Amino acid sequence: MSTVLVTGGSGYVAGFCITALLDAGHTVRATLRSLERGACLRATLRREAEPRLTFVPADLTADAGWEAGMTGCDYVLHVASPFPGGAVEDENALVGSARDGTLRVLKAAKETGVHRVVVTSSFGAIGYGHKQQTAPFDESVWTDLNGRDVSPYIKSKTVAEHAAWDFARQSGLELSVINPVGIFGPVLGPDFSASIDIVAKMLKGEMPRVPRLSFGVVDVRDVAALHVTAMTHPAAAGERFLAVSGPALSLLDVARILRAHLGNAAARVPTKEIPDWLLRLLALVKADVREVVPQLGKCRQSTSDKAQNLLGWRPRSAAEAIAATGESLVRLGLV
Repeated sequence: MSTVLVTGGSGYVAGFCITALLDAGHTVRATLRSLERGACLRATLRREAEPRLTFVPADLTADAGWEAGMTGCDYVLHVASPFPGGAVEDENALVGSARDGTLRVLKAAKETGVHRVVVTSSFGAIGYGHKQQTAPFDESVWTDLNGRDVSPYIKSKTVAEHAAWDFARQSGLELSVINPVGIFGPVLGPDFSASIDIVAKMLKGEMPRVPRLSFGVVDVRDVAALHVTAMTHPAAAGERFLAVSGPALSLLDVARILRAHLGNAAARVPTKEIPDWLLRLLALVKADVREVVPQLGKCRQSTSDKAQNLLGWRPRSAAEAIAATGESLVRLGLV
């Protein structure tokens, strides 16, 4: 079995990648900005006594630690990426951080002789800045950064992925990229993604109504499985893969799934949408709402045919992913 470095080991997707790698028999090194988080992460992953899991200090904003952490590794899963906690004050800083962090990882991988790097990008690098279309987006498409609906985060993911492919072409480094849509699924603890937070707010009654938004859904377990497959599969070299479980869902669809599967635990989940005009009014005074307005009513379909046909990937249904999200939040007492 191989030795694999996973960046941003304490992240939501990274945790499931670590688990999938260990279950497959690999040895894992996970990067953490502070090694003090190692014990907590072991407990969260239920791997307190796992000798094949170790941690190395490395920060995407600095060069120190990357080559040392990768020395002796066969593969790298670069999962970590900066995500804004609210409205972005400095777009250039976010974009630069995502691009430079990715390049740090790739340069260290090249210097240390890593066989292949799998980078976690996003559907955000594919489906934005385009006119409304009914045909599903696939991996041949790139986000147009001049589009009105391109947020700073979407721009950061697009620029970082472009930089990754440019570096791979120039250096000869073997690269594969995963482009997930909205990631849902079970949570292991209180650290989870922004998409999971949507479900948590619904269950807590913090969203009495939902915006008229739609997005693709994929289960975090399937995203991790796709990373591990792309790491070694011959057909994955030099390719990008959309990770989506099926047709896009609206936020109201998500609410309906939660109500259908969670019973009384979903009593506070909303049943109606917020009128667009009201959100546009709120956007005049609230920056976080302002970023939502360009997405109202847009439905971007996408397809994972490439991952399924080339790599044999078989994702769970969107309903299963949403239900698992809600069930785990309730079970762990996080809502």
